[in-house]
Amino acid sequence: MKAPKFAPTAVAVALLFAAAPLIGSVGATVVTGKNAGSAAPAAVAAKARAPAAAGQVHKITLKTGMAGGKMVYLDEKGNANPVLKGKVGDTLEITISSGEGAEHDIVFPELKVASAKFSGKSVVKVTVPLTQGGKFTYYCSIPGHRQIGMEGTVEVEGPAGSAAVTVPAGAVKTVALGAGPAGAIDAKAIAPAAANAVSISMDPNAVPKPIGKRPPQLVKYHIETVELEGKLDDGTTFTYWTFGKKVPGPMLRVKQGDTVELTLSNAPNSKAIHSIDLHSVTGGHGGGEHTQVAPGESKTIRFKVLNPGLYVYHCATASVPHHISAGMYGMILVEPPEGLPKVDKEFYVMQGDHYTSHAHGTKGHQAFDHGRAADELPTCYTFNGSVGALTKEHKMTAKVGETVRVYFGVGGPNKVSSFHVIGEIFDRVYSEGSVKAIKTDVQTTLVAPGGATIVDFKVNYPGKFLLVDHALSRVGKGAAGALEVTGPADDSIYKASSGAMHVEH
Repeated sequence: MKAPKFAPTAVAVALLFAAAPLIGSVGATVVTGKNAGSAAPAAVAAKARAPAAAGQVHKITLKTGMAGGKMVYLDEKGNANPVLKGKVGDTLEITISSGEGAEHDIVFPELKVASAKFSGKSVVKVTVPLTQGGKFTYYCSIPGHRQIGMEGTVEVEGPAGSAAVTVPAGAVKTVALGAGPAGAIDAKAIAPAAANAVSISMDPNAVPKPIGKRPPQLVKYHIETVELEGKLDDGTTFTYWTFGKKVPGPMLRVKQGDTVELTLSNAPNSKAIHSIDLHSVTGGHGGGEHTQVAPGESKTIRFKVLNPGLYVYHCATASVPHHISAGMYGMILVEPPEGLPKVDKEFYVMQGDHYTSHAHGTKGHQAFDHGRAADELPTCYTFNGSVGALTKEHKMTAKVGETVRVYFGVGGPNKVSSFHVIGEIFDRVYSEGSVKAIKTDVQTTLVAPGGATIVDFKVNYPGKFLLVDHALSRVGKGAAGALEVTGPADDSIYKASSGAMHVEH
């Protein structure tokens, strides 16, 4: 069987072994381009329990790729996650590269060996001394990769003790793979803010126009996934993963009964595989099953929108919480045949929870913290991707007497939002994004992660109306927006007293 071919791609984010001890000595050399065969393999010394053994050297070539819908290691014959075999005293000399371009590594924790990370055209050589008999595991330590298939077995014949292995002077490299308890914050100094950081915040005014009455038709969309350095807060940057360079991704608008042809492309300079799962889709894991796209590649799906409503879409590539928290979410509105009631202003707002290596407000470049995400302990919350996006960067405006509609969703990945507008009452709430489940006169509405709602209200009084998550501690961590309403004040609706109020008993 021939090994499948893969186009260059991608990246994932590096994972330190959670709660693992320091993993000993590693002989690993990264080689790129034409020099891929020039680096000498290194070996690892272990304390001798058995006599020195002059064993065989097994040369193995592996390449990462996709097989059977899973991410795997492939040998030269195309076997997925092959069993690696040898005897105590032997050495595995592995040459490994990324077949689809994404970032990977290969680790042998029980044998105390780990490779450097590799992606794109880089090639890694790693030496694995077989120091004891038994069955051992190898896998990729990038978040989520082991869970979606990158795991295999090493079978070593011989006693369960250790064999001595001779190591060339200077060939050993020590790599620390442990980082304390899950959720612990790295105490080292934060990196400087990225100099090339850009705004990633989606303009809340970027709502497609209402469709109106028309028969179902074919609608085509093309979205590119892009990884970039973005502004998280004043003086703080973050590596965002995005749909279309913005958070949230573009709002899509179609009609019930339409057929949608969606092409997802992954930018050539990405380091991770990305995908899209639309909650409006029936089948194919919402599209996520067939849109796992490596860097530099594209995939297309077609689906019919059967149900009207407002739906979330997001990336469905492991680690899914990382991809979502890094900005990979958006919404698709499926209008009913008759459309929605006409309003004067429409806005597009999504809330996200973020898990960073340092506390909210720390200046510099924040890294994603997998431990905090696993423990559901956000360091900040955002409306439209960054702190201040809807209070400093973008304006939402209306005039007294106009009717406002907010399409509101929660990308998450973890936290429920208690959506509220201070100083207003929702005249109509399309509960959970359903265009049929309508409630009236609502103060605060719950929106689940991966959920959405539509709220309509007429603005009867001027001023600045704050959009918040009414779990109000989150406002101080970034979950705030502002709607500025201009026009004449009606004293019969609201009037502030100029003096002290006398209260009779």
